[in-house]
Amino acid sequence: MQAEQALSLTFSYQRLKTGSFLGVTIYEGRIMLKEGKILIVDDNEDILFALNLLLKTHVDKVRVTTQPERILHFIESFRPDVILLDMNFHQDASSGQEGFYWLDQIRTIDPNAVVIFITAYGDTEKAVQAIKAGATDFILKPWEGEKLLATVFSALQLRKSKDEISELKKQVTVLESNRPLMPEIIGESDAMLSLFDTVNKLKNTDANILILGENGTGKDLIAHLLCHSSPRADNAFVHIDLGSIPETLFESELFGYEKGAFTDAKKEKQGRFEIASGGTLFLDEIGNLSPTMQSKLLMVIEKREIIRLGATKPLPIDVRLICATNADIHSMTDQGDFRQDLLYRINTIELHIPPLRERGNDILLLADFFKEKYCRKYKKEIKNIAASAQKKLREYSWPGNVRELQHAMERAVILSSGYTLYADDFLLTPITQGKRTESLNLEELENNAIDQALKQTDGNITRAADLLGISRFALYRKIDKQ
Repeated sequence: MQAEQALSLTFSYQRLKTGSFLGVTIYEGRIMLKEGKILIVDDNEDILFALNLLLKTHVDKVRVTTQPERILHFIESFRPDVILLDMNFHQDASSGQEGFYWLDQIRTIDPNAVVIFITAYGDTEKAVQAIKAGATDFILKPWEGEKLLATVFSALQLRKSKDEISELKKQVTVLESNRPLMPEIIGESDAMLSLFDTVNKLKNTDANILILGENGTGKDLIAHLLCHSSPRADNAFVHIDLGSIPETLFESELFGYEKGAFTDAKKEKQGRFEIASGGTLFLDEIGNLSPTMQSKLLMVIEKREIIRLGATKPLPIDVRLICATNADIHSMTDQGDFRQDLLYRINTIELHIPPLRERGNDILLLADFFKEKYCRKYKKEIKNIAASAQKKLREYSWPGNVRELQHAMERAVILSSGYTLYADDFLLTPITQGKRTESLNLEELENNAIDQALKQTDGNITRAADLLGISRFALYRKIDKQ
């Protein structure tokens, strides 16, 4: 009977404001695109047949089942936009408790789920209770075709709105977490003042910037400063260390992937380029890119679009690129280790950050800054840095640059028990300073430097890499070769 009712209604509502003509649905005078996925769950196969027949010409896909236990399966595999759910699944059952139970299960898995209850006239009060429990609407048996379509179309619009709101919330969260704070950069030396002057000239531009400098000089701080003073200051700042990304994960990390693109792709994921679109993308250690990764990056920069893994359509991106490296990238280009066309794309402007040993009195300014910082952190009352300690700090070569100075000051503050830091509070031993090496073999010199760096840092790989002026992963590779 339900099937006959559906066939009759299919022709009757075509004459009204809502109807289907040549595959186009008209709803309240508006042309509706055939879109949306509907899951229908009812123990009556006649009802499933009738609803399927009624809806399949108006929506993109319809799935039906008599087994509510399969709802979770359909949510994972079919991902319905709207679920039509019966309130009772057993003969003579009228409490509606089964419907309430499955509504709770659905909303646990998908908080944005849009559920419409299918109910008899006598269950109207329970249906109203269900709406209070999270259902979106209810359809009465026997239904009127036009009203049912209106309910379904409204539910599809609601689902679309919910998804859009969720996506906006994600974007807001990403933007908030990636919005840079104004960095605190200390320096009064001529080299730093010249650098600040150049950065100031770039404040109203979107030019791609390449920052060159040794490890520990503060390339990331300059990148933040560039972003903070740019027209994109209020948008995302996304930082990624290319030296820490295995080549096999390069595309998924930078470009993202679709659900099912590979075995562990349980859900889609935005790549760093997509997250940074509209803002700034900071690619640190770009000199570590392999030729294959360089080629892929160049293509994205030139086309200004990315393709997620598992996708077929490109996504346009709008990012300002800031890149950095501690490598001699121009020599790498001359030797064929870095693509010249990629270098041209990323270095519209080059900034060179001077090493700490070339910054004169900045060493003492930074030392005092870190002293105050760690005194607050460790609740110490150190007032001064003795003249002997200042002389020692000035004369040291600082192979790890500002980062090494920061570690040295933190250690000195922690171990000090007085109000003044003295020369003996700083255990500074240059790797090769003042020592005459027995051998000039490069491999032996490198191995000796690695051993000394590991001893000075008590085996801390990150700090040892800073002392050596190389990345952590480069140090791992060198240790493996020993």
